[in-house]
Amino acid sequence: MIISKYLIAGLLAWIIAQTTKYVLVTIKNKKLDNVNRLYLSGGMPSAHSATTVSILTVVAIIDGIESPIFAIAAILTSIVVYDAIMVRRSSGEQGIALLRLIKEQKSHVKPPFVALGHNWMEALVGSLLGLTIGVIIASW
Repeated sequence: MIISKYLIAGLLAWIIAQTTKYVLVTIKNKKLDNVNRLYLSGGMPSAHSATTVSILTVVAIIDGIESPIFAIAAILTSIVVYDAIMVRRSSGEQGIALLRLIKEQKSHVKPPFVALGHNWMEALVGSLLGLTIGVIIASW
């Protein structure tokens, strides 16, 4: 194969997750001007989880769970998913609180961009999407 199945799985998972975010927000808001959902982080499903789990799945199927590359992929996937749920979610909640303070104080400080991160359901759905894509690509 000319292009790596690992790379195809990761890129496809990211594209599908980000496109799904756009579609869900468009349906919810009933407007088409949500193009930023194609590249912003946070929201349903987690593209971080989808991407890393899809690669992990391809590695597991092709190289086996005893391979050194599986160990690396598993650890990196765990870090990414943990970070999306715990660290980035916490930072996002702090950002929202900061925006409220800026507004309440009528401050002239430019409001920062806030990326909320993911809740466990968004990470779970992203992981299931990644698992599905990984199985399909590895079997292809």
